[in-house]
Amino acid sequence: MIDPTELRDGFRPRGRAADVVFDWDGTLSYIRAGWGEVMLALFLERMPRVAGEDDNARRRIAHDDIWSLNGKPTVFQMQRLAERVAERGGSALSAAAYQELYAAALGRVVDARLAEVREGRRAVDDYMPPGARALLDALRSRGVRLHVASGTERRFVIGEAEALGIAPMFEGRIHGPATAEDRAYSKRGVLDALLATHGVSPNQLGAFGDGHVEIEQARLVGGTAIAVATDEEHFGSGRIDPAKRARLNGVGADAVVPDYRDLPKLLWMLGLGL
Repeated sequence: MIDPTELRDGFRPRGRAADVVFDWDGTLSYIRAGWGEVMLALFLERMPRVAGEDDNARRRIAHDDIWSLNGKPTVFQMQRLAERVAERGGSALSAAAYQELYAAALGRVVDARLAEVREGRRAVDDYMPPGARALLDALRSRGVRLHVASGTERRFVIGEAEALGIAPMFEGRIHGPATAEDRAYSKRGVLDALLATHGVSPNQLGAFGDGHVEIEQARLVGGTAIAVATDEEHFGSGRIDPAKRARLNGVGADAVVPDYRDLPKLLWMLGLGL
């Protein structure tokens, strides 16, 4: 079988990881898989058409707006929607109002999936990338501190982590916007605070994510950035999502993986070889 892992040319482990940060949606959890399509539907419903614009061009603009801000709090994407509506001559709602519409639509999907898990109709690992739980266990057994840095509101991430049975692994180190309109929160802020609080050097920091923000910021502070280009349309396919690959390679990912099944290689990247 061909190894789907892609390493940056010349990559070598920087040091033994002491702290590892994970994004949430698409990186550790599939509970919100499909969120991008839900948001895209809202953009297309609300964005007025302009003269001479075909459906494909309009869809591409909305898609690029959404994914260019992936990893930041959702309110930034909703602010961009408000700007698009206004610049196209429409009567724009506030970012908060669009956020409510988006949250309601996505919430119906999330609630149904959480009910499946909580009622035992779906195994919890069905809503996690393959190998995720084993990687978390392996990191904890090696004394690594685990963190979540998400663009989704912290209260939702905590609830979903509890439903998936992995919240205790993070020992309270789950970070996200405090409210839907929290613009002060940033993943870079989480990384900076982590390095300062625990007194670790950047080469002891590892980061996993499927958004360009966490990958770019992890590389900027000097950590090891592993892009998790999970295929959210076909859970467990073992394939790398080509669109995610392109975005994440573009911001300096050290490696691109489809999921966490190759545990020995992941641990090697973090300087934690078996």
